[in-house]
Amino acid sequence: MKIIIAGAGEVGAFLAKLLSQENQDVVFMDPDEEKLNLPSGIEIMTAAGNPTSINDLKAAGVKQAEMFIAVTPEESVNMTACMLATNLGAQTTIARISNTEYLLPENRDFFSKLGIDSLICPEVLAAGEITSALKNPWTCQWSELAAGKLILAGAKIRENAAITGKPLYDLTQGERFYHIVAIKRDSETIIPRGVDQILPGDIVFFTTTPKHVADVKTLVGKDKLNINRITIMGGSRIAAKVCENLPDSVKIKLIEKDREKSYRLAEKARGNVLVLNGDGRNTDLLIRENINDCDAFIALTSNSEANILACVTAKSLGVPKTVAEVENTDYIQMADKLDIGTVINKKLIAVSHIYQFLLKADVSTVKSMTFANAEVAELVARPHSAITRKPVKELNLPQGMTLGGRIRDGAVTIIDGDARIEAGDHVVVFCLDAVMRKIADYFN
Repeated sequence: MKIIIAGAGEVGAFLAKLLSQENQDVVFMDPDEEKLNLPSGIEIMTAAGNPTSINDLKAAGVKQAEMFIAVTPEESVNMTACMLATNLGAQTTIARISNTEYLLPENRDFFSKLGIDSLICPEVLAAGEITSALKNPWTCQWSELAAGKLILAGAKIRENAAITGKPLYDLTQGERFYHIVAIKRDSETIIPRGVDQILPGDIVFFTTTPKHVADVKTLVGKDKLNINRITIMGGSRIAAKVCENLPDSVKIKLIEKDREKSYRLAEKARGNVLVLNGDGRNTDLLIRENINDCDAFIALTSNSEANILACVTAKSLGVPKTVAEVENTDYIQMADKLDIGTVINKKLIAVSHIYQFLLKADVSTVKSMTFANAEVAELVARPHSAITRKPVKELNLPQGMTLGGRIRDGAVTIIDGDARIEAGDHVVVFCLDAVMRKIADYFN
């Protein structure tokens, strides 16, 4: 597949790095030639050029492009580039945007007619992840798959959890209401087998149905926590969207360091949001604002280190749930070790959203598991595909892949080795990054 990525910013560079590991014909495009100097080991074609220039797009081979992805920091550049790319022969286009109005369902056909097939707003996607984390505070990651019929929940395991120290084949006896799809242990991600055990400190990813979420919560030894009071550090677009997403019953204190920005936020804030001008890293300020009465602290500044340290401070002052935006992927492991409840990374979220378009199988969802180098995808089994030919235990799935659940005629089943996949089934698949592309071979 020929893919052109326009924009050598963080999202574009991360996507280029991911695709460099695969057998794809990728062209990385940006007007600034210095930004195209990728780290060693990333071997893709580069093209110094303006994505809104017809001549530069032609030189990059846009006529042969099966996918054109515009992720520059400028919304107008991305949209113009996609419109030009479509008219010059690109089959599918994706534009990164910041104006959330464009995402309204009634505008979808309008942009499609202009030549923009898909719009993504990383800030909106990140705010949605944070909202989910606050609704399910016992998890470090929460995703609703198959229109909410199947749940992915990642939770850190404490000493008191009933599942610690037992092999998985003992845990799955009796009623099968969950499936353990991945275990993150220190820097290693494990797609587990029956002999593997769960240890204290592991982050364990489960699939289950909404009916059994409470059972999984009990299994991992988590206490009930209702989020009624929140403190947010940093008045970013993500923060503003989180405030919009949460109900009026949730009381929010939003701390913004920049005075003028705090005034603008206060003018637009709903009645349940109190905007404060100050530095959320200041412990004295947090104490004065009764941080110990908060149920959650969310750090959303542009500084990953400041967000992590602020969450550690909030935790030490008694806040049970913390969320940190960590854009430097090198710091995600540190956040895990410091017991940050949930980590949000816009790059990972945006790339996961884009990645589903790159798989040739029928894919409705791809999500990155932030704490683990693994992905979850929701795919549809096609007639006569390899996945339908044998029971799961006889499919010889790659070592880094497991099936977490199946939706057939609206009914959800947690998959075991004796299950068979039929054409038309929606299947939730978990795999390490290294084998992500192989899943299409089983479903096509």
